[in-house]
Amino acid sequence: MRHILHFTYYLAAAGLLGLIALPALAQEAGTDANESYQASSVIDTGPPLPETITVLVDQGFTFHGTFEAPDDLQGYALSYDNEPMAAYISFSSDYAVIGTLIDPQGNAVMESQLQALVLEPMREATWSAFENTRFISEGNDDASHVVYTLTDPNCPYCNALWKNSRPLIEQGVLQLRHVLVGVLSEDSLRKAAAILEFHDPVSALETHELEFRNGGIRPVEPSEESQALLRKHAQIMREAGATGTPTSYYRDEAGKVQRISGAVSTDQLREILGVE
Repeated sequence: MRHILHFTYYLAAAGLLGLIALPALAQEAGTDANESYQASSVIDTGPPLPETITVLVDQGFTFHGTFEAPDDLQGYALSYDNEPMAAYISFSSDYAVIGTLIDPQGNAVMESQLQALVLEPMREATWSAFENTRFISEGNDDASHVVYTLTDPNCPYCNALWKNSRPLIEQGVLQLRHVLVGVLSEDSLRKAAAILEFHDPVSALETHELEFRNGGIRPVEPSEESQALLRKHAQIMREAGATGTPTSYYRDEAGKVQRISGAVSTDQLREILGVE
């Protein structure tokens, strides 16, 4: 991100906004803190991009669209390394500021626009990628909730999530779909291959998780097919912006894809999914 400057400054209270600060990137389930400040709407990009935005794109940013911002600001939805962020340009200026737009009460006011243009499409693409790869499914096919989770065989937090999900799976309300990755070590790749190549992968995964503290499943040399699949899963993980395991995805009551980072307890999982 060389040559990209982040600015923090105050605008006059009577003039424009409040504070334009560094971005609070990709809040997990966030909406605007000030829900009453929703005068702006997502709009399609028509004219050519301003030079300042073009420069950002040339330096590795991805442009996703524009949105209306308060006063004389135009918002530009961007991402860098799969992290959403916004840039703002005044209609009377050629300069761009990257950051979170704050109103005089200190509330972020453009987060929903940024999510609609960047975060939601990214997560839908991740969900689609999960649906179209090979995963290991635990639980009933008619379960009311489906959760995809990126699982590394050597990840203790993945093991904790596996254990904490048992009550919901046994209750019949959760189907947990493991997308295996081998990102922690070469041993992870070999153990993931051992699970994938077993004649009953669900049973192999269960045995591994139950024996996790004793080393789990015996690693094998991955076949070409397993190597290709695990490379594909690593790519999905990168494109999703997931930085660790387990990272899990589910659909909320509105049907939007949401993300859970790390292991959560059984009670937390119930609360997140909205099940008794």
